[in-house]
Amino acid sequence: MDYLKAFLVGGIFCIIGQLLIDKTKLTPARILVAYVVSGVILGAVGVYKPLVEWAGAGATVPLTGFGYSLAKGVKEAVAEKGLLGALTGGVTSTAGGIAAAIFLGVLVAFLFKPKPKG
Repeated sequence: MDYLKAFLVGGIFCIIGQLLIDKTKLTPARILVAYVVSGVILGAVGVYKPLVEWAGAGATVPLTGFGYSLAKGVKEAVAEKGLLGALTGGVTSTAGGIAAAIFLGVLVAFLFKPKPKG
């Protein structure tokens, strides 16, 4: 049942993204930023945490989950370290994901050679 919940919520996020691409003039970069910012806002309002508890990876893996993780890390660090936590909390809470993305990006760049289009 957990897999079904994760698939359902992740799929809804994908459907929303595809509709934004197809029906608006928003660029993929703006949609990416909108997803991250909406994760921060929904986390701050308290709506995203119940979704994470219900859907698990379906809510934490998409870009909205990254925004939620950033905001959650900042909130915890500010409570612990004060104003300095506002600068360090987000990066600290998402460091594992950022490091994995950089490492895997470099690994793929070394393993595969780009080909020109056409």
